[in-house]
Formats: sequence, C-alpha cells, structure tokens
Amino acid sequence: MEGAARVFAGEYSGSTLSVQDDDSGNPAWVVTPGGAWCRSLFLAGALTEVTESGDMVLTRLADPTGVFNLVIGGRNTPLAEMIRKIPVPSFVTVSGRAQMYVRNGVVNLSVRPDHIRIVDRPVRDQWVLVTAKSTLGRLHQMNLALMGSCADSRILAAFSHYAISRDRLGELAGMVKSALQAICSPASGQSAAPDIRPLVMELMATGDGPGGIAIDEIIRLAAESGVPREIILAVIDSLVTNDECYQPRKGFVKLL
Repeated sequence: MEGAARVFAGEYSGSTLSVQDDDSGNPAWVVTPGGAWCRSLFLAGALTEVTESGDMVLTRLADPTGVFNLVIGGRNTPLAEMIRKIPVPSFVTVSGRAQMYVRNGVVNLSVRPDHIRIVDRPVRDQWVLVTAKSTLGRLHQMNLALMGSCADSRILAAFSHYAISRDRLGELAGMVKSALQAICSPASGQSAAPDIRPLVMELMATGDGPGGIAIDEIIRLAAESGVPREIILAVIDSLVTNDECYQPRKGFVKLL
C-alpha cells in the first residue's frame, strides 16, 4: 500500500516535475525538488482562508515554510460542508492527493483533500518534526547523488530534473531549519523582542473582525507606549513565523 508523503509547502511549491507510472489509470506523481514523490499527502498547518469559485471550494493551509492551495470539487459535498464549519484560522490535518497542471507554460500546484480534521498546536508541531526528519533524509540522498554515490532511481530523477547543486541543497536545508525554529522557544537572552510580545498580541486582539488589524495601527498604538517601529515589526515577524498570527490580507494581521 502506498504511504502518504510528508513535505513542507516551501518544497512542494517549487515542484515542476510530474511523472505518470506504468498504470495510466493511476494519478501522476508530483516530484519535488527535494526528491519526494507525492501522490498521496499528509499535511498539517493552519487553515487561513476558505473561498468559493463556481463549483469549487478553495482553501489555504499554511505551515511554517509556506502555503498549500487546497481544492475541493463540488460545493455541496460533505467535505465542502465540513470545511465551511471550521473556524478560520484553525490548526488542521489534511489527507489528500497531489495535483499538478500546466497551463500556458505555467505550473499550477494544488492538493485535493480527502479528509480534514481539526487538531491542536502540539499535533501540528509533531507533524513538523516528522516532516523535517523525512526531508533531511531525502536531502542526504540528494547529497550522495551530488557525490555520485546514490543508487535510488527516484532520487536521481529529481536530482537530474532540478539540476540540484550544493547551494540548492543548502536552501532546502535552511527551509527545514526555519520550520524547526518556528516550533521551538527562542533562546533566553536572544533579543528583547519577546518582552513586547504580550503588548503586540493584546493589540492584535482588538482587531477581532475577519480582516484583523492593520500593522500600521499596531505600530501607532505601540508608539504611545514608547515602543519603536522596528521592534514591533520584528515581533510581528516572529509571531507570523511561529504561526501565532497570520496575514489575512496585505498589511493586516490576525491572531490564530
């Protein structure tokens, strides 16, 4: 039985290779730059948006590295009805199918969900840990391919298609490091910014509407307490990175 792949959004979104296996009745594989062969996926993150277009329900799932676009076909299906009832934002897990379409030379990537479940932050964090371990294992095989000592045909196919270099491996490893940092507490004494976090989060909470609160408004209100703009922006960046808030639209933030 085929296992579900775990990949970060930051890796999946860079995919440009689709491979059809010998059975044309099976969906094609989406092959990522890190060598993951994705047909069935298991994802976790924050559900940050639900919209509808024609007969489709479109949603966005954010992990610490980026965003997956989820497409549910049939606005009257049980899954579509369920996802409408999930508060946005919420942490969820998603089982689904990888999809890639090329239109006018542009690659369009999405995930077609089969199951969605509301979870808590520890479940999301555990997914990040397991996905990081899986990703680093594949990057190790990519490094072996770089040195000419990898015999895994799937890894070699991805290595060749994406023309993997040492710099590209470093970028992917950096993505994993960033994801792990997002679920770890900052080291004590690392910066003064965490001391301002309660104030910034309190100000964010005043923007309880669906559109959140403008970042400029947070900066204005914080300035009344003598907090410089640069520190506020650093704290907001930290909160976004750690999935404690998100940006429903440009220039606005909202607590998760």
